Amino acid sequence: MHRFYMPKSESEARAIQEELRREIRLFDDFDKLETIAGIDVGYDIENGLAHASIVTMSMDDLKPIEAVEASVPVDFPYIPGLLAFREIPAVLDALDGLVTRPDLFMVDGQGIAHPRRMGIAAHIGVLLNKPAIGVAKSRLTGRYDMPGMHKGEQSALMAGSEQIGVVLRSKDDVNPLFISPGHRLSMKTAVDITLRCLTRFKLPEPTRLADKLSKVRPVKQMTLLSA
Repeated sequence: MHRFYMPKSESEARAIQEELRREIRLFDDFDKLETIAGIDVGYDIENGLAHASIVTMSMDDLKPIEAVEASVPVDFPYIPGLLAFREIPAVLDALDGLVTRPDLFMVDGQGIAHPRRMGIAAHIGVLLNKPAIGVAKSRLTGRYDMPGMHKGEQSALMAGSEQIGVVLRSKDDVNPLFISPGHRLSMKTAVDITLRCLTRFKLPEPTRLADKLSKVRPVKQMTLLSA
């Protein structure tokens, strides 16, 4: 599996994306979704590190269960559309610290709303063969009409005649989120789960808490008692 997330060149990375793209399943393919993990990746520019934060929680009540973090050296250059190769090594390292693997991943980034339909959420979903959703704060590709200004209003993100995502207003009068399935989920289910994970904040709880965790002192593993 090593070559699927640590390519030696840009051309190899693009070839990997095209290969993995054939494995994506954009329909509901799961037995249960009892736990969800939010994933957020940031950078320690000064030290050349990618820093992954993961928070798992119950789908029923959105209560945090466990949290892990990991930092690894960034070995792949910054190339738009290939950011997953900079971030996935840190994500996989952090996942090794989880006691229990979640049923579903929600990633701060793109699912299939990507020029080659292979954003980081799709990449992680295929590598781990788990349902995955991309929840991005900005558009990478595609066109859309701006949705209404109230929470829950949405519009289609299109690439030609293909729908690659949903532009979702997650909170009244804030910039929308860009939702796309990554693997083993339909478009509708990806949006429904995102809506289910929204509280009073712009970001859904899994990625909001992962982002929050990334801004505190790094730890390899800890249990969250409160959010």
